[in-house]
Amino acid sequence: MRAYSSHKDIIKLVYKVDSVGLVPTMGSLHEGHLSLIRKALSENEKVIVSIYVNPLQFNNVNDLKKYPRDIKNDLQRLEAISDIIVYVPDDNDIYEKDKKKKKYNFGHFTKIMEGKVRPGHFDGVATVVEKLLRMFNPSNAYFGEKDFQQLILIKALVKKQELKANIVGCGTIREDDGLAMSSRNKLLNNLERKSAANVIRLLKKAKKLYKSSTKEETKSNILKDALMIENFNLEYFEILDISELSGFLEEEKEIRAFIACKVGKIRLIDNIKI
Repeated sequence: MRAYSSHKDIIKLVYKVDSVGLVPTMGSLHEGHLSLIRKALSENEKVIVSIYVNPLQFNNVNDLKKYPRDIKNDLQRLEAISDIIVYVPDDNDIYEKDKKKKKYNFGHFTKIMEGKVRPGHFDGVATVVEKLLRMFNPSNAYFGEKDFQQLILIKALVKKQELKANIVGCGTIREDDGLAMSSRNKLLNNLERKSAANVIRLLKKAKKLYKSSTKEETKSNILKDALMIENFNLEYFEILDISELSGFLEEEKEIRAFIACKVGKIRLIDNIKI
């Protein structure tokens, strides 16, 4: 493992390589990130792991300031993994004096769920992902399904911008109690951590209910349940057909339940196929 702060140094290492995998992260690495890296290593000759907290995708300045950062520990975790190139840039190396959020047109997609509650967020995500994909021109890029709406957005970005990369979605890695692994989990105190286990409980309950109830009946039941949970503020709960969500992509019909909430002051999201 070697770490670089300049993308130009990395380009010199990979420009003649047949297959390059890219794993974009915002650091504070956990087993979910490591699973993406291992999959990338199994499918590519070289793998680049980026660690960069992208300011353009944060709506709230305080959220950006509080986002967990531990680059020393991240690099120590990656030391045990051979044959990876770690990209640890600053703002200037990523944006090269053009630190502006691009405006993309993804239609109704940006008006639902994360797009609705975090206006401009997806433009910030798409801006940095496009930068990374154009920088390194990877064969494959790996993203977790926990951020499923983001995954669909990135597939749409690649199609709209006619980028080369194959976008690979990877299953969500979970804690023993089912909570989706997230860098934000470490910000939860003990009481909040217990409340956070309700995220997957509500999703599993919805999956069971949906087998014999309508979408609206299922959503109503989940909303009532969520109101009874201590330190738990539900932002949204949705049941959507992925083929309708993606619209502009040729995705197979698949029903998923999506949830976003705040446990204390910590925002969590998750989804499952139902």
